[in-house]
Amino acid sequence: MSSSRSDSGSDSRSDLKNKDAVNSDVSDPLRPSDHIDGDGGGITQPKLGVIGWLRWGWRQLTSMRTAIILLLVLAIAAIPGSIFPQRMADPNGVTQWQTDNPDLFPVLDAMNLFDVYLSPWFSAIYLLLFISLVGCVIPRIKHHLKALRARPPRTPARLQRLEDHREVTRPLLPEAIEDADAEASRSIDVAQKQLKALGYRVERYDRGRTYSVSAERGYWRETGNLIFHLALVGVLLVVGIGGSFAYTGQRVIVEGQTFVNTLLDYESMNRGRFVSDDALSPYAVTLDSFDVTYQEYGSAASGQAGNFSANVSVRENGETSEDAVRVNHPLGVAGDKIYLLGNGYAPTLTVRNAEGDVVYSNSVPFLPQDNNMTSLGVIKVTDGMPQQLGIAAFFYPSAAELDTGAFTSAHGDLLSPLLTLDVYEGDLGINEGTPRSVYVLETGELTKLTGRTTDVASIELQPGETADLPNGLGTITFEDEAPADATNYSQSVKRFVSLQIHHDDSAVWVLVCALLALAGLMLALFVPRRRMWVKAIVADDAVHLEYAGLARGEDPTLASAVDDLVAGHARLLDVGRGPRALSDPVEVTDPSDEDTRK
Repeated sequence: MSSSRSDSGSDSRSDLKNKDAVNSDVSDPLRPSDHIDGDGGGITQPKLGVIGWLRWGWRQLTSMRTAIILLLVLAIAAIPGSIFPQRMADPNGVTQWQTDNPDLFPVLDAMNLFDVYLSPWFSAIYLLLFISLVGCVIPRIKHHLKALRARPPRTPARLQRLEDHREVTRPLLPEAIEDADAEASRSIDVAQKQLKALGYRVERYDRGRTYSVSAERGYWRETGNLIFHLALVGVLLVVGIGGSFAYTGQRVIVEGQTFVNTLLDYESMNRGRFVSDDALSPYAVTLDSFDVTYQEYGSAASGQAGNFSANVSVRENGETSEDAVRVNHPLGVAGDKIYLLGNGYAPTLTVRNAEGDVVYSNSVPFLPQDNNMTSLGVIKVTDGMPQQLGIAAFFYPSAAELDTGAFTSAHGDLLSPLLTLDVYEGDLGINEGTPRSVYVLETGELTKLTGRTTDVASIELQPGETADLPNGLGTITFEDEAPADATNYSQSVKRFVSLQIHHDDSAVWVLVCALLALAGLMLALFVPRRRMWVKAIVADDAVHLEYAGLARGEDPTLASAVDDLVAGHARLLDVGRGPRALSDPVEVTDPSDEDTRK
């Protein structure tokens, strides 16, 4: 019995609580009438499914926040391209980096750090950024076009709630009281013309004895924003597509030599996937001379180079013209741009065997090792000798001897040129079919015949001199002629230049897109987006005018714009009226200044 009584008591208490809950639900004004309390089991969210997750991922990818993050990631991903030499622009630098860092090079090369802009990971970021920008811009264009076609919004009922709000009361003269509605309408007509003249889109809204005009301008701000983003998309498209039709090649030319614009005449070439073998324009470039000026020896800036000028003859379509390639002033030929990348000395050396036969004769480009043009060159004699010869040579344009007995160059100009050579004999490794750099001498399979670690001193030559090779192998001659005046060697040794030939028809379009992006950014930054309202309310013996402005975003000039609107409207009302209908304004109020209210 007690158990039954207890159960019935608990049931009655439960019913009472439910009844109180229902009563509280009914009495609670914030609770909807159809509200049902949960069972306390927590929130159950619907399952997204495959389509739902795809939509969620698309929204995340095409958000402006994601586009900004991807743009930042792309900029960070491009940093290794400026730290490590790239095969496309500096293949010799990549070879040198590999020589200097043989252990680290395979690891970095596997990460494509020497081909950053062609790597899969850089391309992935590039494509994601492109998709994100397109996904951001297209919906915004649709929304913007809809906004351009829409009417300005209705005049708010309570303009005084806006921060930038002004009020002016203009009493009516006794003879104009009967035409109060006409005077109020006329004041809005004047305001409508005034706002149109200021570049606003206007719409008239009249209701009863209340007349108003709504005005809006600043759509160029969003237009500029869209132009900026579309220009970024254009840059991505132009660079991506234009790179497939572009090519870049390098060529070293010694004074007197000619370069022909064919694939076979390039030392290295990187071309887009759509560049065919016959896509190169036919022309030839001959290096006539190379001019360079140095600060005089002994001056404060001794040895510092000044102007560089590679004087060339260009043969195109059967015509020959003379021009020059200078630093930061590329030469344009048949749509190609020829850039001057580097320069140096190219001593002319001739090697004869023991029988006096010439087995090697060439002007060898020597790579500069310092600012004073201390230069390193390699000569490889593959035939005509008992064994292959390799010669590692140093050229000093202005030779000076250090306390250690070693030589150095004290100046970049030819003041006292000296050539030192160390001779190696053996297998140069070129018969294996493996490509070898002409600027690197691999000595692993060679025997050193002269220089340090041997009993024979290094060979030393000045222009015009001949020296014997060790072991009766023959002779080597520094063919460049010695001048009659032993103090003037300025033209005694040939120079070489390193040229880069670049073809990219998309460069103009990249510039156009960049200028459009800049113009769009200026519009987005400096064009204010704002709305203005002017309302005229007919009172018993006066017309009450209200002015208000609202900015979309930060607009520090909005308050002054409202003040100018009030002042200009007053002047137009005074000028436009014939017989005096409205007297001079007797009340100007600002909600922020309670002392001005009367």
